[in-house]
Amino acid sequence: MRKAFVAIAAFLVALTIMLGLTYPPLWWLFIFTGPVVLLGIYDLYQPKHSIVRNYPVVGRLRYFMEDLRPKVYQYFVESDTNGKPFSRLSRSLIYQRAKMENDTIPFGTQLDVYENGYEWLSHSISAISHHELDESPRVLIGGPDCVQPYAASIYNISAMSFGSLSQNAILALNGGAKMGNFAHNTGEGGISDYHRNPGGDLIWQIGTGYFGCRHHDGSFNDEAFAEKSKSDQVKMIEIKLSQGAKPGHGGILPARKVTPEIARIRLVKEGYDVISPPAHAAFSTPLEMMSFVKKLRDLSGGKPVGIKLCIGRKSEFFAICKAMAETKTYVDFITVDGGEGGTGASPQEFSNAVGMPLREGIAFVYDVLTGFDLKKHIKIISSGKIASGFDLVKNIALGADLCNSARGMMFALGCIQALECNSNTCPTGVATQDASLMKGLVVEDKTVRVFNFHRLTVASAVELLGAAGLHYPHQLTRAYINRRVAQNTIQSYMESFPYVPEGSLLQTPYPLRFELGMALSTSASFVPTDYKVSLVDYAQANSYSDTSKAQN
Repeated sequence: MRKAFVAIAAFLVALTIMLGLTYPPLWWLFIFTGPVVLLGIYDLYQPKHSIVRNYPVVGRLRYFMEDLRPKVYQYFVESDTNGKPFSRLSRSLIYQRAKMENDTIPFGTQLDVYENGYEWLSHSISAISHHELDESPRVLIGGPDCVQPYAASIYNISAMSFGSLSQNAILALNGGAKMGNFAHNTGEGGISDYHRNPGGDLIWQIGTGYFGCRHHDGSFNDEAFAEKSKSDQVKMIEIKLSQGAKPGHGGILPARKVTPEIARIRLVKEGYDVISPPAHAAFSTPLEMMSFVKKLRDLSGGKPVGIKLCIGRKSEFFAICKAMAETKTYVDFITVDGGEGGTGASPQEFSNAVGMPLREGIAFVYDVLTGFDLKKHIKIISSGKIASGFDLVKNIALGADLCNSARGMMFALGCIQALECNSNTCPTGVATQDASLMKGLVVEDKTVRVFNFHRLTVASAVELLGAAGLHYPHQLTRAYINRRVAQNTIQSYMESFPYVPEGSLLQTPYPLRFELGMALSTSASFVPTDYKVSLVDYAQANSYSDTSKAQN
């Protein structure tokens, strides 16, 4: 192909010269042939791309097709049910609700109800009309030390920072939260003007970089936190320990992106790299963490303070619960992020292979809190791929009190799952800082769409409650959700994730599946103890069935 290009290029140049000499206006053909020949010559000698070097000019089509592939696949190849991370069926439902279009489906379900993993709700013959139910159920968040509890919607906007999302996206999200009276998590990037201006309720997330409440050396700034947290708009404080998309991974905002506006919002130096470390500097043990929780609650005037984490090493969560039980200082809520959680940009290995999935994470956190008799003080927020009324219902049945959504709300803004969140080229203006792309997102229109999506999704969850014969979300239990686990085997969530008795982790003997976690954990450290793990311990730790362990 290299020799062929040389021959073709020589022919084109010679032909253009001959035509130009014959008829002078044809010299303008060099406008077309010249760039192609020059590009091909460059391709012949550039050292980086073998295909382009061997196939000058033509080889560049590979990169064009590679860029086009996700769009072609999404619109012409994938079915309505097999798209990832969200199927077209799920995306269409969100778009329809956001636009107030018909969200019913004709001719029955497209899902294979005999496929492993299919889930459904057990309905009741004594169903209740949704007109008799509270159309906007709320959950009061605030433990015994909280003097400003917050009545939250059962569905809220999950953490997404300004910087990851455009200013228009933040304005529309917070405007929708204001219209619908639900909460908007700021993400760890801090409280921007675009969070403040619409006036929607805020959950201020404090990450490892302490953006918006830090000294220039990166340490926590008590005064800055106290000033901002006492704003009437800030309803709760969330300490981010980890997130589902990249648990245990820090981040860096390159110097070129640290604009004067970003520097002012995050309290960092303009024009310098901003490091978000993988772990907190304000505490290093569970006991120290509880002291930090108390400090934030006091500095904020008694507002709810919670933690967000994706479950990793189980012994660490046992350690946190032991610290709460010992100090009598409790977090007001725990946001559980699933390993399937999403973000604009994360390393592939972390996104694909680190962190406990949401279903197991919610059940584990609920059961451990119940075992320590702490659940009565603490609300659980579920976060990860929650975009429909059934998603709300099944997470609440597992043990959550309320739910957050990030990507669902992005779809309501107009996201088309172009998978360009990490390239600053988002075609819908949602996940970009490109001013020309941002203009495509009209704040006034998308504000209403976010409001519509939230309202109709909560309404669908309430209708499902009525279908199950229940009046309130907290009446849902694991017995109401069923899952096909084999061709001829169906289990309820209660069978897959059996409950533990209240207080069962406060004294021995512990439930068998938690014995190893209790042995490995201590309130004095996140690091596991030097307990010698036996094969019996491993066998017990890897099964949910206490009965089978007893038989073993």
